Amino acid sequence: MRRPTRLYALMPDRDALREAIESRVDAMIAQGAREEVLSVENLGPSATARAALGYRELLEDDADAMKQRTWAYARRQLTWLRKLPLTVPRVELSGRPLERVAAEILDSATR
Repeated sequence: MRRPTRLYALMPDRDALREAIESRVDAMIAQGAREEVLSVENLGPSATARAALGYRELLEDDADAMKQRTWAYARRQLTWLRKLPLTVPRVELSGRPLERVAAEILDSATR
Protein backbone atom coordinates (compact mmCIF):
# COMPACT_ATOMS: atom_id res chain seq x y z
CA MET A 1 0.00 0.00 0.00
CA ARG A 2 1.33 3.40 -0.93
CA ARG A 3 1.52 6.08 1.70
CA PRO A 4 1.83 9.82 1.13
CA THR A 5 5.35 11.18 1.28
CA ARG A 6 6.23 14.38 3.09
CA LEU A 7 9.35 16.32 2.21
CA TYR A 8 11.16 18.52 4.72
CA ALA A 9 14.24 20.62 4.07
CA LEU A 10 16.60 20.15 7.03
CA MET A 11 18.65 23.34 7.16
CA PRO A 12 21.83 23.04 9.23
CA ASP A 13 23.94 25.89 10.52
CA ARG A 14 26.74 26.27 7.95
CA ASP A 15 29.52 26.66 10.52
CA ALA A 16 28.33 23.64 12.49
CA LEU A 17 28.07 21.64 9.27
CA ARG A 18 31.61 22.54 8.26
CA GLU A 19 32.91 21.54 11.71
CA ALA A 20 31.00 18.27 11.53
CA ILE A 21 32.50 17.49 8.11
CA GLU A 22 36.02 18.20 9.34
CA SER A 23 35.53 16.09 12.47
CA ARG A 24 34.02 13.22 10.47
CA VAL A 25 36.86 13.19 7.95
CA ASP A 26 39.41 13.17 10.78
CA ALA A 27 37.56 10.29 12.48
CA MET A 28 37.33 8.29 9.25
CA ILE A 29 41.06 8.64 8.68
CA ALA A 30 41.83 7.71 12.30
CA GLN A 31 39.66 4.61 11.90
CA GLY A 32 41.59 3.42 8.84
CA ALA A 33 39.67 4.74 5.84
CA ARG A 34 42.87 5.33 3.88
CA GLU A 35 44.05 1.76 4.43
CA GLU A 36 40.62 0.49 3.35
CA VAL A 37 40.76 2.50 0.13
CA LEU A 38 44.29 1.26 -0.57
CA SER A 39 43.18 -2.36 -0.17
CA VAL A 40 40.20 -1.77 -2.48
CA GLU A 41 42.48 -0.07 -5.00
CA ASN A 42 44.60 -3.23 -5.15
CA LEU A 43 41.48 -5.23 -6.12
CA GLY A 44 40.67 -2.99 -9.09
CA PRO A 45 37.56 -1.07 -8.04
CA SER A 46 34.77 -0.09 -10.41
CA ALA A 47 34.54 3.38 -11.90
CA THR A 48 31.62 4.04 -9.56
CA ALA A 49 33.72 3.20 -6.50
CA ARG A 50 36.55 5.41 -7.74
CA ALA A 51 34.10 8.31 -8.16
CA ALA A 52 32.98 8.11 -4.53
CA LEU A 53 33.39 11.27 -2.50
CA GLY A 54 36.79 11.16 -0.81
CA TYR A 55 38.16 8.11 -2.63
CA ARG A 56 40.75 9.98 -4.69
CA GLU A 57 41.70 12.20 -1.74
CA LEU A 58 42.25 9.18 0.52
CA LEU A 59 44.43 7.55 -2.15
CA GLU A 60 46.51 10.71 -2.28
CA ASP A 61 46.58 10.96 1.55
CA ASP A 62 45.14 14.48 1.33
CA ALA A 63 42.70 15.00 4.21
CA ASP A 64 42.44 18.74 3.54
CA ALA A 65 41.33 18.12 -0.05
CA MET A 66 38.79 15.55 1.19
CA LYS A 67 37.36 18.10 3.64
CA GLN A 68 37.24 20.76 0.92
CA ARG A 69 35.53 18.49 -1.62
CA THR A 70 33.01 17.27 0.95
CA TRP A 71 32.23 20.86 1.97
CA ALA A 72 31.71 21.81 -1.69
CA TYR A 73 29.27 18.90 -2.05
CA ALA A 74 27.41 19.99 1.10
CA ARG A 75 27.14 23.56 -0.23
CA ARG A 76 25.57 22.26 -3.44
CA GLN A 77 23.05 20.33 -1.36
CA LEU A 78 22.20 23.46 0.64
CA THR A 79 21.70 25.38 -2.60
CA TRP A 80 19.39 22.64 -3.87
CA LEU A 81 17.39 22.79 -0.62
CA ARG A 82 16.99 26.58 -0.87
CA LYS A 83 15.58 26.19 -4.39
CA LEU A 84 12.80 23.85 -3.29
CA PRO A 85 9.29 25.29 -3.54
CA LEU A 86 8.16 27.34 -0.55
CA THR A 87 5.54 24.69 0.14
CA VAL A 88 8.33 22.43 1.43
CA PRO A 89 8.73 23.14 5.15
CA ARG A 90 12.21 24.32 6.16
CA VAL A 91 13.41 22.96 9.48
CA GLU A 92 16.27 24.89 11.07
CA LEU A 93 18.68 22.58 12.89
CA SER A 94 20.94 25.26 14.38
CA GLY A 95 21.96 24.13 17.84
CA ARG A 96 18.86 22.02 18.35
CA PRO A 97 18.98 18.40 19.51
CA LEU A 98 18.14 16.13 16.58
CA GLU A 99 15.73 14.15 18.76
CA ARG A 100 13.68 17.30 19.32
CA VAL A 101 13.70 18.17 15.62
CA ALA A 102 12.54 14.64 14.76
CA ALA A 103 9.77 14.82 17.37
CA GLU A 104 8.56 18.15 15.94
CA ILE A 105 8.49 16.73 12.41
CA LEU A 106 6.58 13.65 13.54
CA ASP A 107 4.17 15.83 15.50
CA SER A 108 3.51 18.06 12.47
CA ALA A 109 2.98 15.00 10.28
CA THR A 110 0.15 13.73 12.48
CA ARG A 111 -1.78 17.00 12.27
